[in-house]
Amino acid sequence: MKQIFQNIRSGEIELTDMPLPKCSGGQLLIATRKTLISAGTERMLVEFGKSGYLEKARNQPEKVRMVLDKIRTDGLLPTLEAVRSKLDQPLQMGYCNAGVVIEVGGGVPGFAVGDRVVSNGPHAEVVRVPMNLCVKIPDNVDDTSASFTVLSAVGLQGVRLAEPTVGEVFVVMGLGLVGLITVQILRANGCRVLGMDYHEGRLKLARRFGAETVDLSLSDDPVSAAKAFSRDRGVDGVLITASAKTSAPVHQAAGMCRKRGRIVLVGVTGLELSRADFYEKELSFQVSCSYGPGRYDPSYEDRGNDYPVGYVRWTEQRNFEAILDMVADGRLDVAPLVSHSFEFEDAAQAYDTLVRDPSALGIILGYKELQEAKPQDVDIYFQDVQGTAGIGKGGAVCCFIGAGNYASRILIPAFGKAGVKLDTIVTQGGISGVYHGRKNGFRRTTTDSAGAVSSGETDTVVIATRHDSHAGFVVDALKAGKHVFVEKPLAISHQELDEIESVYAGLLSQGKPPPLLMVGFNRRFSPHAVKMKELLGGVKGPKSFIVTVNAGALPKEHWAQDARVGGGRIIGECCHFVDLLRFLSGSRIASRGAAFMDGPDRDTATITLKFEDGSIGAIHYFANGSSSFPKERVEVFCQGHVLQLDNFRKLAGYGWKHFRKMNLLSQDKGQASCVTRFVDALRGQGPAPIPFGEIMEVSRAIIDLAQEGA
Repeated sequence: MKQIFQNIRSGEIELTDMPLPKCSGGQLLIATRKTLISAGTERMLVEFGKSGYLEKARNQPEKVRMVLDKIRTDGLLPTLEAVRSKLDQPLQMGYCNAGVVIEVGGGVPGFAVGDRVVSNGPHAEVVRVPMNLCVKIPDNVDDTSASFTVLSAVGLQGVRLAEPTVGEVFVVMGLGLVGLITVQILRANGCRVLGMDYHEGRLKLARRFGAETVDLSLSDDPVSAAKAFSRDRGVDGVLITASAKTSAPVHQAAGMCRKRGRIVLVGVTGLELSRADFYEKELSFQVSCSYGPGRYDPSYEDRGNDYPVGYVRWTEQRNFEAILDMVADGRLDVAPLVSHSFEFEDAAQAYDTLVRDPSALGIILGYKELQEAKPQDVDIYFQDVQGTAGIGKGGAVCCFIGAGNYASRILIPAFGKAGVKLDTIVTQGGISGVYHGRKNGFRRTTTDSAGAVSSGETDTVVIATRHDSHAGFVVDALKAGKHVFVEKPLAISHQELDEIESVYAGLLSQGKPPPLLMVGFNRRFSPHAVKMKELLGGVKGPKSFIVTVNAGALPKEHWAQDARVGGGRIIGECCHFVDLLRFLSGSRIASRGAAFMDGPDRDTATITLKFEDGSIGAIHYFANGSSSFPKERVEVFCQGHVLQLDNFRKLAGYGWKHFRKMNLLSQDKGQASCVTRFVDALRGQGPAPIPFGEIMEVSRAIIDLAQEGA
């Protein structure tokens, strides 16, 4: 299948071959019939992509501040690498899709193969969409009209926030697609509507839909026109559906309103608000969020948990239904909004029209009817060469599962530099698999993880997925006889650890060396940690460790905070530092404890460790600090000596005869060395980087510690 992407660095539109996405529980797989290009959002994205670096920075000042903070804490080179990586990511385009269901995932009621549906799926021949973002299309609504549903819901949500009543007077500022749809919805609510824009063609359409209009290109005073339209009372409300860099539309809207009028921002403007504009009239101002309640809520969108209709009458899915009902009975007429139609294969021409033709409104992309999906549709090959089974002398053949930010920026390049043959990259949706597979020289990408793990063409599996899937992939890979490198944590429950241990013991009982199992506890492989271990090796007696981690806050809805998915941040992130102290002490963990700060997320804690050699350690994992402060500090006190490591860049020694400092130009947390040691072990050039027993010891300790905060 093919999908449309934008190159963020250049702004170019690309039609890319993609593997068929994997349909999981709570999802639908949909063969697209029609999609609508969102003239406002997608034109803005294309123009942003085509702008230079300086203009990109001006448009995103908050991102510039984040970059400056990262330079201060991590150094210039890692920051530049992160920025380049972000700009190189392909951006999928589109969110207005109409198509036919070709597969229904588990736990999806009310949908069947063959149903015509709308969704917020992108411009692609096949899309995978969560069930709460899909709605059936009425029989009397054609695919082209249905493709306007999601965009129309943006306008509908703005109207709902404005709470219009019959006979009220409203202004719609900006008569693009959303604005013209908003005009019709307000008219259907019995309101008098005044539309404002610079383009005569759009003004003409607004008049066709029952609005009076103001042509801003003729320098008409919008405030005076609105007051006259409201019989000098001031309008009841204003919906701003325009895109502007200044705050002028908000200032003008305030001037138009009567006392206690309502202003709803649906589009994009500056937000330098004047207190005087709002104070004397007691105006209300609200920003509308996309399609409605549920948007950006993972519980609703990803996990399919609907809001009770008695408490949240209009969710984004129910807004989709309302729009389709209005189209079906003629209260919403979207046919006049179609200005251009293109075949999907001519997407580049469609986007060129979007940018160059000021009259462009509704641009429709049409898709050929999908033939029956074939098993091989889940694979995309980048090279004609065939995979090579068996590790062989001096080589390894690798399958990567997951291609998120850490995997793509750190792990994949590290394995490539270590001389591993990058054979297969697996992702659920296929997007990152195609991009990073082609960029890093993989032979193929696929969405079939089970087939990739069991394939005889690879001997090593790297797991870089969300934490709740780690243990399952580890077990499957070990059973398939594959060496395993799993990004931390190994598991998020004792039950999962028991299963891994059982499988590993079974392999040992067969009388031959089991596959190598490695967890990405990379901090112990950093040059500073290795130097600290060397220095501490000459010190007899117990040691005292203090680790301070300025982890930073994560939103409570982030998957890492979800105990079922990420295991929580103590398991998912703090495990690094438990392993680091286990490495530096060189002694087994004898006891452990944790004190958690009160709060819903349980991600700010002090962890204490006691080791069998008498050493003690305290790990302060804090999510309530400032991003401008260094993220990680490690201190060691022992027999008149002190070591202090700041952010894996600067190591200082106090009281040591032959050591004072070890500074690096840029941060090195040991990721590359961690991978190199693993690959060396695969090739028989060294022992397992971390013994299996030590991996299990640390993994069990961190799960116990997390449970203390449950």
